[in-house]
Amino acid sequence: LRKKLAEMRALGLTPIPKLNFSTCHDTWLGDYSRCVSSKIYYRVCSDIIAEVCELFDKPALFHLGMDEENQPNQQFYAYSVCRQMELWWHDLYFLAEQAEKGGARPWIWSDYVWDNHDVFYAKMPKSILQSNWYYDDNLNPEDPEVKAYAQLEEHRYDQVPTASNFAGQTRNLQKTVELCTRVIHPDRLFGFMQTPWRPTQEEFRAIHMDAIEQVARARAWYEGTRR
Repeated sequence: LRKKLAEMRALGLTPIPKLNFSTCHDTWLGDYSRCVSSKIYYRVCSDIIAEVCELFDKPALFHLGMDEENQPNQQFYAYSVCRQMELWWHDLYFLAEQAEKGGARPWIWSDYVWDNHDVFYAKMPKSILQSNWYYDDNLNPEDPEVKAYAQLEEHRYDQVPTASNFAGQTRNLQKTVELCTRVIHPDRLFGFMQTPWRPTQEEFRAIHMDAIEQVARARAWYEGTRR
């Protein structure tokens, strides 16, 4: 892994670790995904984050995931776990602290704010980088998911807005760039993410290449508006 990270850096890439600790996406934890919020769970998560930070030579950022931890997103799971209220916040703070101990700024998905508006803005530290996401080609500014971009800005959170082409979207990224460059102050706009949500395997090459081409088009649009 160290060799692969060195190869990426030699290509001019900056590798950033991302391990999703949401109970909706933590199958990678194996048996420990069924020990959530226990003593052994905290020990395992702490060890993993510390090891990853060491492997990545103290990365500037560490994406902790934390999205879609609710019943609707787990209704077809044979084993469903959802932390709520103070327990969700306790575990978020714990994971963020572990990333910070490793020299990294914690980073999460922001969809918790969609259904927990008031408590989110009362409890979410500004030190945690936010990635709200919306994956439709038509960004209706009145949709709660889209409105969150402007609301996060109103509350002065740093953001990395996120788009996708996973379901054949062709303009979601550029529309996201157009919207967010209008509503987010440049000092708090840390960039954009494009998320194909497909494995890096040959059968998905076309989707990945399309995602890259959409980045190029969005970047060309952005640079054209700055001329």
